[in-house]
Amino acid sequence: MDIPNLIQTVLIYALPVVFAITVHEAAHGYAARYFGDNTAYRLGRMTLNPLKHIDPVGTVLMPLMLYFATSGTFLFGYAKPVPVNFDGLRNPKRDMIWVALAGPASNFAMAIGWALLLVALVAFDVEESFFLKMARGGVLVNLVMWAFNLFPLPPLDGGRVLAGLLPRGAAQHWLARIEPFGFFIVMALVLAGIVSTYWLSPLMTFGTRAISLLLSPLTAMLR
Repeated sequence: MDIPNLIQTVLIYALPVVFAITVHEAAHGYAARYFGDNTAYRLGRMTLNPLKHIDPVGTVLMPLMLYFATSGTFLFGYAKPVPVNFDGLRNPKRDMIWVALAGPASNFAMAIGWALLLVALVAFDVEESFFLKMARGGVLVNLVMWAFNLFPLPPLDGGRVLAGLLPRGAAQHWLARIEPFGFFIVMALVLAGIVSTYWLSPLMTFGTRAISLLLSPLTAMLR
């Protein structure tokens, strides 16, 4: 194993990953408080302090083990979810959609921010590959988090959105029954390549093109 290359890869992705996870979870907390639930605020989880959101197993150990086990071809991890009492929201069925969307939306916004940084680095002829790779990594990490978390299966954010959109009754009941096993179902779909092929790739292609289109006036001015 190429240890120097591993260290460089960790250093390149460390800041983008920490920001992506921290802002994603904090966004859920801020949205929940806006819509009436103070649970995350009372527990000190409505914060941009990454130590409050990092899970030792899900954020550190699991990604490292998968990196070594698959030679870097497959990575997966998670943070400590921000606690939200959906019954405490002013309109639980409607507001849970906005609370769930806040996390992925923050990742898409950060992807735009990293893309802006990359445009600025190129415009000012910065040739240091470390910073260029970090900016590209920031776009990639946040697009992956944005797309993956929108997958419509609980406990992912997309599953919460789906539960909020479905009419009350049997459909929501079955989603609630699936949720305890949702993580394992999602992992199985990831390992089978289904999530990557039919969800992540199309959404990330769309996201990349949308950001490129959004920044096209700026990039045209800087040429």
